[in-house]
Amino acid sequence: MTSPSPRLDSLLTGSARPFTRPGSLSAIDKQPRQGPLQVTLLGIVGDEQGDLRVHGGVEKAIHHYPRDHYTDWVAELGEHPLLTRPGAFGENFSSSGWRETDVCLGDRIRVGTALLEVSQGRMPCWKLNDRFDVAQMALRVQQSGRTGWYYRVLEEGEVQAGDALQLVERPYGQWESDVTRFLRERARAAYQIVDAHLAKTPFMVGGRLTIADLSLAGYVYMPEDTGLAVGEFRHIEAWKQRIQDIPGWKHPYDLMPRAAG
Repeated sequence: MTSPSPRLDSLLTGSARPFTRPGSLSAIDKQPRQGPLQVTLLGIVGDEQGDLRVHGGVEKAIHHYPRDHYTDWVAELGEHPLLTRPGAFGENFSSSGWRETDVCLGDRIRVGTALLEVSQGRMPCWKLNDRFDVAQMALRVQQSGRTGWYYRVLEEGEVQAGDALQLVERPYGQWESDVTRFLRERARAAYQIVDAHLAKTPFMVGGRLTIADLSLAGYVYMPEDTGLAVGEFRHIEAWKQRIQDIPGWKHPYDLMPRAAG
């Protein structure tokens, strides 16, 4: 990681409330909290989710979104009231210094007395569209790779704003397996079809499987087809829906040369 121990600038929680569409609930409007908060296997005590079918749970207990991205979004969207303070993307953790290219799947992070593990990147949903009042905002987030990431909780404890985020273990920092080689090869084959700007995005960083890599992989691939859902990372979500409407798109598997016989 580029910054050894950034600080948790803001710790945020939210309550599930009626949202923009009939019958919908959301806790995306998270607010900063002061003082220590308890962290359990299901996340921060006092934090809620509006739809437990797709949000929350042990694999998505805490969402971390880099504050560094806010200037990028202002440049892209213009001034927006949501971008003047942390919490615009419904994150629980806001910090500066770590981006998706700095964080690897399986990284273990000590913050306060809790031990967390990076479990997956975020799959944004339609609620970002409505929250920002920007058409296809969720798709923009995913295509940009500025998704943030989720933690699972390995050891319960307390966290508070100002705590250091300390990388204590990177068990998969040099994961150069058949899975990563497979994904890299598929990415090269699919870049020109999926989106021109993706051709400029480095897929692998020094042999590490970063959250940025997973964001791209999720945009291009279906884990059930690629074998990305391996071992303890079997809960990584498929992002197939994001690419179905791209003109001329074919599954990357169809673009790869076949071995004779």
